[in-house]
Amino acid sequence: MQCCLDSAGAPRVRWFTVVRCPHYNLLHGPTRQVTAGAMSLWCVTVALLGLLTPALSTDPGVIVQLTQQGLEYGRQIGIASLQQKLNSIKIPDISGSEDVSPIGKVEYSLSQMHITNLGLPASSLGLVPGSGLSLSISDAFISLNGHWHVKYLKFIKDSGSFDLTVSGLTISVTMGVNSDETGRPTVSSSNCAASVGHVSIEFHGGASWLYNLFSSFIENALRSAIQNQICPLVHDAISDINPHLKTMNVLAQVDKYAEIEYSLVTSPVVSNTFIQFSLKGEFYKIGQHQEPPFSAPPFSLPQTNGSMLYLGLSSFIANSAGFVYHNAGVLGLYVTDDMIPSSSPLRLNTKTFGAFIPEIAKRFPNMMMKLLVKTLEPPRITFEPNNVTLQANGTVTAYAILPNNTLEALFILNLEASVSAELHVSGLNIAGSVTLNRSVHMYLQQGYPLPAISHMNLVNTQLKVLKDYILVGTDVHFTQ
Repeated sequence: MQCCLDSAGAPRVRWFTVVRCPHYNLLHGPTRQVTAGAMSLWCVTVALLGLLTPALSTDPGVIVQLTQQGLEYGRQIGIASLQQKLNSIKIPDISGSEDVSPIGKVEYSLSQMHITNLGLPASSLGLVPGSGLSLSISDAFISLNGHWHVKYLKFIKDSGSFDLTVSGLTISVTMGVNSDETGRPTVSSSNCAASVGHVSIEFHGGASWLYNLFSSFIENALRSAIQNQICPLVHDAISDINPHLKTMNVLAQVDKYAEIEYSLVTSPVVSNTFIQFSLKGEFYKIGQHQEPPFSAPPFSLPQTNGSMLYLGLSSFIANSAGFVYHNAGVLGLYVTDDMIPSSSPLRLNTKTFGAFIPEIAKRFPNMMMKLLVKTLEPPRITFEPNNVTLQANGTVTAYAILPNNTLEALFILNLEASVSAELHVSGLNIAGSVTLNRSVHMYLQQGYPLPAISHMNLVNTQLKVLKDYILVGTDVHFTQ
């Protein structure tokens, strides 16, 4: 097993081929004992298959941990969104009357009010174990402009504009993290409180001696109007997160045979240092969710930090993939001579194999051959620290290609194999590659999708193989 980086700096894991062929059956001829020549026969076959045998490269049952670093990135995005939302505060026109000494009753109205500046300079997003998140904002400020009108002594009217500054604004809200009926995470808000620290108003135009007479009444009215607007907008901003969470690929198609399910199997767990999401992480035949005859091994992620997000990818999902593809009958391929590297001295023909079993060359002289490799049962994949093992039991059926292009079966080898491959993170996929013909190589390069939401990209990704799972540590970047 080797852990390394590819030329692009992406983490890779490599494991190596081990192949055993305990015995073979020669078809259309007498039963033979396994002799030195026969042993050499399967060694030749294996040498060819060592260049060509396909391997599964998959992603497993998943645990996702969002760390404090991830929450900090989320806070930055969330505060920017909340600031845009608060900029949409619509303060309705305000009117009233007050008795102002010595002139008596003053009727006033405030209209055409709009925000000219808003800032949220200090905020924090904390974890509340067993509950969710707490968002706190302090030292926020709002500036707005509007028009004022007054009427007093029954017939005297005056008007002008004003600038209002709200400072020392604090906002606190609790955010719950749950799951919806589709198995996707959701957030909700509660216990919102907003408090305005200081309000100052500056009037322009009109009779300046009136300003101080009723400014306190106007300040109080505007303070109340602003406070009443904030929490509904905070609730709206938090609710706006859910449509993005709805884009999570809880059922992602892999290819024409399989899809992978990433629905939440339990409610998210909030600790002092992270939020943990437990996802199903299982391959299914498209449109047919048949459970395999095995269950996922329990595993937990180590206490770690440094990345925004950690994904634990269990061996269960790799084995569920093997179960699906084996039952679909696609874990097999025909091997022909043109798939063997031209530099190889071993060719897929009866001359090569006739050197070990002369009867083959006698009965089918100078003919090309074809090998059918297929699994007898789903392959078994296990993860150990810095080591990946894939055990596959199958058969290799050798055919002679007759002059009329029909096939004549020659012999069958029972095959027990592990296949050389590489595992790496490519974009939002766990992908693999093997030294095979181009079509299979490209198929593995396609990879299998990781759980993600729209506009999400993984950066600074690291991969490590541990007991029963692969640990992927990564930062996250969202594009617009």
